[in-house]
Amino acid sequence: MIELPHGPSGLSRATWTDADFATMGWHDCRIHAISIGEYDDGTLPPARMLLDVDYIVRWVPPARGAKHFTFWIAPATLVFHQAWAISGDLGPLHEALEISGIHRTDATDGTVDPVWHIEGHNFDLRLRAAGYTQFIRMPPRHVPRQVLTSAERSGISFAERPFA
Repeated sequence: MIELPHGPSGLSRATWTDADFATMGWHDCRIHAISIGEYDDGTLPPARMLLDVDYIVRWVPPARGAKHFTFWIAPATLVFHQAWAISGDLGPLHEALEISGIHRTDATDGTVDPVWHIEGHNFDLRLRAAGYTQFIRMPPRHVPRQVLTSAERSGISFAERPFA
């Protein structure tokens, strides 16, 4: 079991929420899968949107004489709670889904749920949701690319539990 904080990567905890939004960033994080799921307990709105992502914990500048960044990356489940008004555009789908950024805008229609805008290099998603929780499912790995292999991340998962 790895203890947090995880010194090499700088990861301070394995569960994050919308209260941490200002300190989080998803630029260039890969989305491996998207799920729209329902709650089992009658929660309204009944849907939640789950993303299986490779969360870039830290970008490491090139070592002296090197040309490329390396990355501390961990597989994560990003869950938007009580999601509604989910819409967007995908395509072209011959490319992977890579996030440019996630933006939050306060509601202007009298409701309390903000608008979440997940902007990608080849997609655009918008939804209303009460908030989110992000679960880091495995300890970060230091890799020379901005994505983990399927074996490194143990495949696709929407598990909602942190590794620590």
